[in-house]
Amino acid sequence: MKPLRRILFNIFAWTIVFVVAFPLLWTIVTSLKPQTELFRIPPSLWPGEVTFEHYRKLLLETKFLAYFANSVIVAVATTAVVVIVGVIGAHSLVRFSYPGRERLAQLVLFTYLLPSVVLIIPLYLMLVEMGVANTLFSLTIAYTTFALPFALWLLRSFMAGIPPDLEAAAMVDGASRMGAFVDVILPQALPGIISTAVFTFILAWNEYLFALVLVNQDTARTLTTGVITMLVTSFHIEWSMLMAASAMMSVPVIVVFAFLQKHLTRGFGAGGVKG
Repeated sequence: MKPLRRILFNIFAWTIVFVVAFPLLWTIVTSLKPQTELFRIPPSLWPGEVTFEHYRKLLLETKFLAYFANSVIVAVATTAVVVIVGVIGAHSLVRFSYPGRERLAQLVLFTYLLPSVVLIIPLYLMLVEMGVANTLFSLTIAYTTFALPFALWLLRSFMAGIPPDLEAAAMVDGASRMGAFVDVILPQALPGIISTAVFTFILAWNEYLFALVLVNQDTARTLTTGVITMLVTSFHIEWSMLMAASAMMSVPVIVVFAFLQKHLTRGFGAGGVKG
């Protein structure tokens, strides 16, 4: 009975995996089909002739690589800012006592609960006033506004799980507060920091609404808006190149997740126990 149950469970699990992964698989298969096979009825599950022409045209004849570089810059910069500010802020909320500390933490979480569309207009006016509208810097600021609150609360749960005696012992041994923070707190909170960094990177990489509203210059577009502007018009959609672009846009996220999956799973699990 047990082997049969295990087999049924495996079939069910792989069925779920296939259903979840099917859109990505279909995207990759479609990107490898010649133009003549795209609208064949019934559709073929595997291309009769595999072609990489859509990838070649996308990389050599469009601005895809420029949009790709912009996305990398914005996602990495946002991740760096959110992690640095989040770590320092979370440590402050956990270790230091000052009036209004809990209220401040609640207000930070409240900003995360607001719909993004509510923040766009005031944020755009603020960026125009600062003279940084339509730049990658403006997108980094915008992405930080919605990624930082969640990161702060996630890191706070990790910081709360680190015994304060460790930091106190390091200071008794002669370390400064900053030295104890760097040598004791940061290594202990590393799973949480990695989890926060991966979450923020994926959030910034896939963001669309802020990029669409806050940037209207081609030189500062990211992949999410640049690909749509480039391949989708009112009269025509380049489906084959759109599928190729979608497949290549998924690569950085898959690579980051594959390399850091172990830390990500451990980080979220530890945060749940300690929080």
